[in-house]
Order: sequence, then structure tokens, then C-alpha cells
Amino acid sequence: MKMIEISRFIVGYLILQGALLSLIAAIGVLRLPDVYTRNHAASKSATLGIISILLGLFLYYLLIDHHTNSRVLLGIIFVFITAPVAGHLISRAAYNIGVPLWDKSIQDDLAKSRSKQKSR
Repeated sequence: MKMIEISRFIVGYLILQGALLSLIAAIGVLRLPDVYTRNHAASKSATLGIISILLGLFLYYLLIDHHTNSRVLLGIIFVFITAPVAGHLISRAAYNIGVPLWDKSIQDDLAKSRSKQKSR
């Protein structure tokens, strides 16, 4: 009985953590100044939030219902692989079409590679 209570606490913690990270991602998307920082908030916080929620769900099935759910594991793997790659590609596409950085941005690491490509 004690193990089930500890399991419920862990599952509840993971789901609450995922919900908070998703909320932070939503606030970041609304409040941050440019495409790149918004995309960073969406790809990092939302990915961690979704993975935390799915991990809590997987542990619920495993520890409380006593069966494994392979679809939840596949969902975790899929989100873990695709979300950061999609965020990177969206930022790269925005940079390549010329979406400007925020006025107070300090550093543009891709400017050197962009000027080399134009000179070719």
C-alpha cells in the first residue's frame, strides 16, 4: 500500500511539472520578442512538458495499473526526436528568408556563414 502512494506522488509530480512547463512555454510564445526566442520557448519547454506528462502517464500504467503501454513509450520517443529538430528547422528557415533578429540581440552566429555563402 505504501508503494502505491509513493507511485501516485511521483506520477502526480511528473504530470504537474509537465503542465507547468507547458504553461511556461505558452507564456513564452506570447511574451517573447522575436521568432527565434519564441521558437526556443516552444521547442524546449513544450517538449519537456509533454515528455514529463507522458512519462507520468507511463509510470501510472506501469506502477498503478500494472501493465505497460508501448504506445506511450513510442510517443515519448517520437516527441523527443522530432520536436527539437522541427524547432531547429523552423528557426533556420526563418533566418534564411531574412526574418530579423530582435533589436537587442547581442550576437548573430550565422552571419559569418551567411556572408560566406553570398560571396560564392
